[in-house]
Amino acid sequence: VQLQASGGGLVPAGGSLRLSCAASGRTFSRYTMGWFRQTTGKEREFVATIPWRDDSAYYADSVKGRFTISKDTSKSTLYLQMNYLKPEDTAVYSCAASSVGSGYVSLPRRMDYWGKGTQVTVSS
Repeated sequence: VQLQASGGGLVPAGGSLRLSCAASGRTFSRYTMGWFRQTTGKEREFVATIPWRDDSAYYADSVKGRFTISKDTSKSTLYLQMNYLKPEDTAVYSCAASSVGSGYVSLPRRMDYWGKGTQVTVSS
């Protein structure tokens, strides 16, 4: 499956952004999806994941209550609604897909496919 993230940009602290991840290729509905982020010099960090079987979600503590992951299977698109953004949310955000298992996937090494990231910059 091919993934392409979009929707990043520059936003002031307290603002909102909505990221999208368009999937093409194999059946989108059979993949557990996730968002990860990375800043220069740091390891890739888990943000949120949503399993293929339903619309439940699991979040990193740092974004819980502010970010919402969702998917539209009919459009083969994954979303990340980010509210109350903080400067520490600044990073390159990437979407990923896992074909293994049916639960949440929060480890980057368990993801099989990655999209090119989109930059999110939150100014203070």
